[in-house]
Amino acid sequence: MTDPFDSEIYGGLFAPPDVKALFSDAHHVQTMLLVEAALARAEAKLGVIPAEVGADISRAIETFTVDMAGLREGTTSAGLPIPALVAQLRKSVGSDAAGYVHWGATSQDIMDTALVLVLRDVAARLNDDIVKLSDLLAAMAERHRGTIMLARTRSQQAAPTSFGLKAAGWRGPLVRHRQRLAEMEPRLLVVQFGSAAGTLAPLGDRGIEVMAGLAQELDLGVPPLPWHTQRDNLGEFAGWLATLAGSLGKIGQDIALLAQTEVAEVRESADPSRGGSSTLPQKSNPILSEALITLARYTSGLVGTLHQSAVQEHERGGPGWALEWLVIPKLVIATSAAVTHAITLIENLQVDSERMSANMAAANGLFLAEAASFALSVHLPRTDAQALVKTACRRAMGDGRHLMDILAGLTDAPVDWTALKDPARYIGDADALIDRVLAES
Repeated sequence: MTDPFDSEIYGGLFAPPDVKALFSDAHHVQTMLLVEAALARAEAKLGVIPAEVGADISRAIETFTVDMAGLREGTTSAGLPIPALVAQLRKSVGSDAAGYVHWGATSQDIMDTALVLVLRDVAARLNDDIVKLSDLLAAMAERHRGTIMLARTRSQQAAPTSFGLKAAGWRGPLVRHRQRLAEMEPRLLVVQFGSAAGTLAPLGDRGIEVMAGLAQELDLGVPPLPWHTQRDNLGEFAGWLATLAGSLGKIGQDIALLAQTEVAEVRESADPSRGGSSTLPQKSNPILSEALITLARYTSGLVGTLHQSAVQEHERGGPGWALEWLVIPKLVIATSAAVTHAITLIENLQVDSERMSANMAAANGLFLAEAASFALSVHLPRTDAQALVKTACRRAMGDGRHLMDILAGLTDAPVDWTALKDPARYIGDADALIDRVLAES
């Protein structure tokens, strides 16, 4: 195995088939031909090339079958596939129309625009999946408003919270990711057309018209100028992908920790066969959570590599551009896999509210120390109240009694210690915070 993304064994973990297909050789060629056909139509409509020639080229592309072996040889020779592809296409078109194939374009125009078309499909799929995941988390947050549990800070038991608020916290970034994507798309989904040096010189004074016409044919935006060596649009999208994967990795990390045997407050699935061990029958490993963590870390590394492609040479570069070919497919596929896994994980997540209550009961009220400190501060100086609660905490840890019972014996302050034992009374504005997140769309 050289690449898990192409592996029959590991592909299910890392490569959703529909997204992987968008980066297949067949789809790559098809998309580049789509751009060549759109260019011919646009130029024919504008009278830059004869109308009948544009029609001939467009028809020829519809029935054209690429010689993949020849394309591979040509790519190895030229460092990119367009020269060989155009040569094959011209041979297929034949007659006088052959010379008008690829008229006024450069290889990077075709390849970058083809990439943008793929990324448009990717963005649409990810947007839909984020909506689905957001809806699942919204329903979970609503369903578990009253499911009280321990909050953990710095991996330690801290204070009461609700599982509903935790789910709302998972949803919050997803709303912002959709907002970022919507803001980014007008910058990302633009045509690339500049000819060899980015001046559109082969088209005389018609270059900008052709660029706009090509964009119209493909339903893309028109940039102010060609962006051959201005790769910020791709860098921004790459950063968005990695940040999205990171937010999903946080969900995976939380669930993996909550599913630990000693905690056992959630399970990934009701299916006991999920996550089975080869030697330990009692185990149910958090495989989807682990996949989310892995993919988050992987995409974080990839985006650093991709951002190095921003360093380009003059008007057209080589190494940075080729670096994108290596990184962008993996980055897209990995992030798409993370979203797919997150949806499955949340759809099947089992929340054990009884175990959450049991874990709180076992803590003997220590996680309510802050509540006790603030209650005492009404009757004592703040520093005295904190000191008294710290003393009570040490005793609670030593003799296994409830913190509030110990405090009741240490002070005659008129505090309702029985009421303070109820964790649900100390979750602050959790419900209001859930409402604020659920109000976002």
